[in-house]
Amino acid sequence: MDPIEELRTRVRVEYDCVKNCDATEAAGAFASLDQDNWFDMDSFSKDFSINILSLDDDEMVFEMIGVDAPIANAFRRILIAEVPTMAIESVMITDNTSIIHDEVLAHRLGLIPIFADPDKYNFKTPEKDYDDKNSILFKLNVKCTRNPDVPDDAPPEKKYNNSSVYSRDLVLQPEEGAAGEVSGEAGVRTVHDDILIAKLRPGQSIELQAYCEKGIGQTHAKWSPVATAYYRLMPDIRLTDEVTGEQAERIYHGCHPKVFDIEDIEGEKHLRVSRPFNCTMCRECIRKPVDREMVKLLRIRNHFIFSIESTGALKPEVLFDRAVEVLKEKCNTALSRLQEVVNQTNNVSLNE
Repeated sequence: MDPIEELRTRVRVEYDCVKNCDATEAAGAFASLDQDNWFDMDSFSKDFSINILSLDDDEMVFEMIGVDAPIANAFRRILIAEVPTMAIESVMITDNTSIIHDEVLAHRLGLIPIFADPDKYNFKTPEKDYDDKNSILFKLNVKCTRNPDVPDDAPPEKKYNNSSVYSRDLVLQPEEGAAGEVSGEAGVRTVHDDILIAKLRPGQSIELQAYCEKGIGQTHAKWSPVATAYYRLMPDIRLTDEVTGEQAERIYHGCHPKVFDIEDIEGEKHLRVSRPFNCTMCRECIRKPVDREMVKLLRIRNHFIFSIESTGALKPEVLFDRAVEVLKEKCNTALSRLQEVVNQTNNVSLNE
């Protein structure tokens, strides 16, 4: 690769440091070397792409190619903090004789992911009471009793009825919330049925009402729709020369992510880069000084491997779509503010 092209498009990972981390944004930075660094919308549209690598109900992994790190990081931050979801915010406790304090119980309830479409609800305002347009109501009423037909040496799950309170014990009240939704696979529900809320013993009970509100992770982590959202730069592993024999074997066996393969050519073993995507930049392949001259670890500056792990409140592909909408809204807001400044400046100029 041309050294100037490598400087523009790659990050170099050395044994003891990372080089060329900063992107060169100035349009004429490489003009003296006959290299064009101008931003061109047509070129961006042609080079930009998103390729889904894996997708299931909980996680999506995709490539985002042709954008700078600030754009990728904007999506990450929006996914964590600015995509709305529904979560339990207010808990009206009628009875709680368990060993868990009321405040701790309310906090545990708030962290239970709720499967509901937040677009169907409005943000709750202090001036407005709870209704089916701004809230979802769950009720919990569980009392622990002793099972007389089970011997005393039996485990608590058999010896007592309702010895454990789970998220499945939260009962949706569609007539008092949830915008007319009903519980079930397609309706409002807790994402997981087996989240432990509390443990009870005979005579102890919990009775409460839990109101879900619309919110964002910036306000509280319970509204964050992702367990995590992260990205990494696409690895670009290059061999500066043929690596053969014992050195090829050492690098091959030392790489646990199995980035390399061994190819037998006329009885001699040659090292080949087969799976650069697997590279974690652990630097095992350049641990020895002699190997650092043969293996070059690079990362492509505008090629991101993005992972979205959903809590289950919304599907990961839906989360990305809504993150795009939030970013578009931010861009429109910025443009409108800039236009206001331009108009004010023009008015001042005309008055002068």
